[in-house]
Amino acid sequence: MKHAVMTLACTLALGAALIQPNTVTAQAAAPSAQENLAKSVEEIRTETLATRGQLQTSIGALTALTNQKEGDLKPAYDAFVAEVGKTHAVAAQTAKRAADMQTASKDYFGAWQQEIAGINNESLRRTAQKRLDSARRNYDKAIASLQEAANRFKPLLTELDDVQKMLAMDVTAAGVKSVRGVANDARRDGDRVRATITDALSNLQDLGVALSTTKSN
Repeated sequence: MKHAVMTLACTLALGAALIQPNTVTAQAAAPSAQENLAKSVEEIRTETLATRGQLQTSIGALTALTNQKEGDLKPAYDAFVAEVGKTHAVAAQTAKRAADMQTASKDYFGAWQQEIAGINNESLRRTAQKRLDSARRNYDKAIASLQEAANRFKPLLTELDDVQKMLAMDVTAAGVKSVRGVANDARRDGDRVRATITDALSNLQDLGVALSTTKSN
């Protein structure tokens, strides 16, 4: 009986020794607020790059259609129509992303602020606070740029829709000629949207660098 008790005690001690390192490892592996934010920023940046690419593709399809002088215009028109639909989708996605970032800001930076509050060393705490404040500024700038892009998408989408509706009734050389003025307006508005998206990408890039766990030289 005594031998059995001793065996059980040893087994429990060994089990506790095996469990404890795993618990510590699990705690150490828990992502910080900065790491969660960094992951989200990278996802947003990838999505925003795709939005800019779609915008370019749509304007390219419009240019190809309005520059075609002869031959069957239907394939170019159909390609343009498909890209207009995709542009509507990324415009809605941009507006939603800006709103989601605004909502998530409190969670990300609130958790980060709590982490900073737990730092006892005043010098380190001030340094950490400066880093948080800098990250928040870039985050807010990215939100503002995406919101502006969402607003600037509106006149562009109206112009693209008008070209689509007009040519749906008259996919001819004369019809294409009649929409060239509106197409030029769309290209200019497309440039404005692209500029604001590029601003957002720049701020997201700066934020991503600031949050990176990779040591710079």
